[in-house]
Amino acid sequence: MTLMSIEVGGDIGLEVHPNTDQFIRIEQGQGLVQMGDRRDQLNFQVTAKADDAILIPAGKWHNLTNLGNVPLKVYVIYAPPEHPHGTVHKTKADAMHL
Repeated sequence: MTLMSIEVGGDIGLEVHPNTDQFIRIEQGQGLVQMGDRRDQLNFQVTAKADDAILIPAGKWHNLTNLGNVPLKVYVIYAPPEHPHGTVHKTKADAMHL
C-alpha cells in the first residue's frame, strides 16, 4: 500500500505497471483520472472526488492530477505488491528514482 499527498496542481506522474493492477482510493480532494492503452492516447478521463475509488488494470497508462484547492490525499493498493515491505519515499522525486 502507498499513501500519497498530491499538492494543488500536482500529479502522480504518467506511468504504467505492466504486471500490476492498482486500486486508488481518494480520501480528500478531487482529481482528474486519465487512462489509456498508450502513453500518447489517454482516451479515458473522469473527475474523481473524496470517497471515490479507481481501478487501473495492469498495462494501462495512467495519471491522476489534483484539480482541487487542497492537497489530494489517496491510498493505493497494488496487486501483486509493487514495493518491498517497509519501503518509504519521503517525496515524489525519491519514488521516481528507484
